[in-house]
Amino acid sequence: MKNTQNVLFLCTGNSARSILAEALLRHFGKGLYNAYSAGSKPSGTPHWGAIETLSLQDIEHGFARSKSWDEFAADGAPQMDLIVTVCANAAGEVCPVWPGHPNTAHWGVEDPAAVTGSRQDVLDAFAHTYDQMKRRVEALLALGDGPVESLMDDIRAIGDLP
Repeated sequence: MKNTQNVLFLCTGNSARSILAEALLRHFGKGLYNAYSAGSKPSGTPHWGAIETLSLQDIEHGFARSKSWDEFAADGAPQMDLIVTVCANAAGEVCPVWPGHPNTAHWGVEDPAAVTGSRQDVLDAFAHTYDQMKRRVEALLALGDGPVESLMDDIRAIGDLP
């Protein structure tokens, strides 16, 4: 039996995309992966749209909190096997970089927390992001349980999925 691998999803605010990705991998990848998320400039609280979207999908979100990536660089923090950034470079965001870590991938998606308009407009944006992240997590899980190091080309290619 293989060891459970640790995955850290990084974004800037750790309130929307990275929270959704963490929740999805926790839910669908239980036993294969331990999922975490963090931000380079955490917003302080998960976006209500992320929490409501997860609730609507019956995905556990009690773990969710906006936190700094410093927690995962500190002594005693779990050693990460994979770092995945989820910010959208096209939007001019600066993606966090995890120094010195060889197993990194970028799965950029637009930030649903940046959507303005009605409550339904915001929820529609979160539903779209949820669907994107779900497809990507499912693609990761479809790669099987080999060591992350041997799957990096395929893991990076997941970021090209719609």
